Amino acid sequence: MISSDGKKRVLVTGGAGFLGSHLCERLIQGGHDVLCVDNFFTGRRDNIAHLLNDPSFELMRHDVTFPLYVEVDAIYNLACPASPVHYQHDPVQTTKTSVMGAINALGLAKRLRVPILQASTSEVYGDPTVHPQTEDYRGNVNPLGLRACYDEGKRCAETLFFDYYRQHNLAIKVVRIFNTYGPRMHPNDGRVVSNFIVQALRGEDITLYGDGLQTRAFCYVDDLIEGFVRMMGTAPGVTGPINIGNPHEITIRELADRILAITQSRSRLVFRPLPQDDPMQRCPDISQARAELDWQPSVSLEKGLSRTIAYFDRLLSGASRVHGNAGVETP
Repeated sequence: MISSDGKKRVLVTGGAGFLGSHLCERLIQGGHDVLCVDNFFTGRRDNIAHLLNDPSFELMRHDVTFPLYVEVDAIYNLACPASPVHYQHDPVQTTKTSVMGAINALGLAKRLRVPILQASTSEVYGDPTVHPQTEDYRGNVNPLGLRACYDEGKRCAETLFFDYYRQHNLAIKVVRIFNTYGPRMHPNDGRVVSNFIVQALRGEDITLYGDGLQTRAFCYVDDLIEGFVRMMGTAPGVTGPINIGNPHEITIRELADRILAITQSRSRLVFRPLPQDDPMQRCPDISQARAELDWQPSVSLEKGLSRTIAYFDRLLSGASRVHGNAGVETP
């Protein structure tokens, strides 16, 4: 199916989501045709509206828990709710999306004999006892907790990928995504960056859980997508899993302070009890990404936050806000 000029038809499941829409855009810019598949449970048409008239882009509304019969040259499997608010809304469906979605995507890749990339997650490490997290760490996940539908679903998906690799010699690529942020995040997804930005722009109290001293490492979306593309371009023997994230760790309190400074918001910090199984530390060891992909993040937190704040500022432009826009960089 690959054309004489090397142009591929690439399937992106979850292509109307936060990460998926950026990946679709990047693949089109790279000269490929993209088939975007999404059931719009968390994906949004607005995320891909600018691509709908592009002749290299095709949209299909479809639920990945059902088989998909298409002809493509490569598959990126991103379909799954990825924030606690969304994946806990229907935990059974979340697990089905991860597990049955992986089975259906792998079955398609097997039939077509094409490479397939699985967007896994740092959540497979649970509340880690090893820090920073390396790919050989097996994790500390509560299989009965509220987050298990996502954590264990993604762990099972990884199992399926490596079993297809061993049993069917399938060309698999598995990346583990750490905290990622940027334009097109859902404003109500409950993730810390979008929560803080929306609250700051609206002049509402900024909600921190626990004492705010838990740490995360935040990767800007453009850097993450670059990691995806490089991983798909590796030799067949490079299967992963490979951590993709920013190794620069900060506290949640420091993140809130930086967002307040950029937005010049007068929002106050308020503290609430820490949710069940919320990890105290999360930071990737990216040695493998550096060695295998020649990849590391390049967008600073200040620049990434400024671009993301500018996006949410436009999104919320009809709302009443009590802040100045000084210091907000436009993308």
